[in-house]
Amino acid sequence: MRRIEAKARPLQDMHILHVNSTYYGGGVSQILASMTLLMNNLGIQTGWRVVHGPPDFFSVTKKFHNALQGAEINLTRRKKVIYERVVHENAIRNHLDHDVIFVHDPQPLPLITHYRKKCPWVWRCHIDLSTPNAEAWNYLAPFIEQYDAVILSCKEYRQDLATPQVIFLPAIDPFSIVNQELSESAVDERLAHYDIPTDLPLIVQISRFDRWKDPEGVLRAFELARKKEECTLVLVGNVATDDPEGAEVYRSLLSHRGERVIILSVQDGALVNALQRRAAVVLQKSIREGFGLTVSEAMWKGAAVIGGNVGGIRYQIQDGVNGFLVSSVDEAAERIVQILRDPDLGQRLGRAAHETVREHFLITRTIEHYLDLIGSFEPEFRLSGEPRDLMAGDLPEEQNQVAAMPPQ
Repeated sequence: MRRIEAKARPLQDMHILHVNSTYYGGGVSQILASMTLLMNNLGIQTGWRVVHGPPDFFSVTKKFHNALQGAEINLTRRKKVIYERVVHENAIRNHLDHDVIFVHDPQPLPLITHYRKKCPWVWRCHIDLSTPNAEAWNYLAPFIEQYDAVILSCKEYRQDLATPQVIFLPAIDPFSIVNQELSESAVDERLAHYDIPTDLPLIVQISRFDRWKDPEGVLRAFELARKKEECTLVLVGNVATDDPEGAEVYRSLLSHRGERVIILSVQDGALVNALQRRAAVVLQKSIREGFGLTVSEAMWKGAAVIGGNVGGIRYQIQDGVNGFLVSSVDEAAERIVQILRDPDLGQRLGRAAHETVREHFLITRTIEHYLDLIGSFEPEFRLSGEPRDLMAGDLPEEQNQVAAMPPQ
């Protein structure tokens, strides 16, 4: 904390802005909710604005999101017109006079084209860019290259860009409603409020209702596992305002509801907290994942976590040490059964998981990385030194962890 406060002092006359596409739903809004308050607490004016648009706009930007993660896209002229027009309208309504501007993800990306550039602009991409659709990437890359830096979550997401790219692994706020300590009675109250039975072990997945999170695969893995061990599945998610596909995914799952399959669409951080604390197993069976903040949330609570062997999840879970990584429905089912049959294993994984988050994935590190990046811009908006000089302090080598900007 003393080191962070020292780094913040030279920046206290600055005015910082973050722009994204929703105030709630998903990891980006959770990070910004805490980070903007903490930055202001450090004496740095830090604002947060959200782009607004009609459903057609968010339908297009969701297609861009999917395409950047490797899905096909029919990139018509109409999609481009909707995208660029709505961002232009937002630019007209937002008068920006700041010292550094951070733009998050594809939705507000073209904002930079509508301002006379007077400060560094940074694009922060939270999604998996390892195999982007070529057509979508070729359309979006010219916008990206107008920025002065790009922040990615993993080194595998680097692209051939003229813009410097730096790596920040996301992190959680341990004092948020989702992560703060809960008493056993408070856990019981939240679960009872939603009529969630606790007579059998709980298998839980918490994430946006998104095909990339593979809720169908979770259901299949649960059905295989319950043939060997009795348990209850709880799928909890929400539908963010910038994700028009979420409601459709949620509706597609409802036919699976039953006495032992609970599917809820709610915005209740205390319920998320209670489920992650009470679960025998927490799943995050993603097939693409920029980072997966819910993994760190569950690990922080000492849960036994099974995650898809993809993207940012691999930077959190060391297979067999603090959780399990899986690549198929069958593997997920086998690991569920293994943990249910060996409670000591689950506790051992949970203790290691909590320590991993304490060491690497608390928001103080994220704050320090942003301070380092802000302080590294020179008057002409260039980063001082090469981007690799800003990165050090690798996570455990056996996890093939990526370097992030260092504590000094």
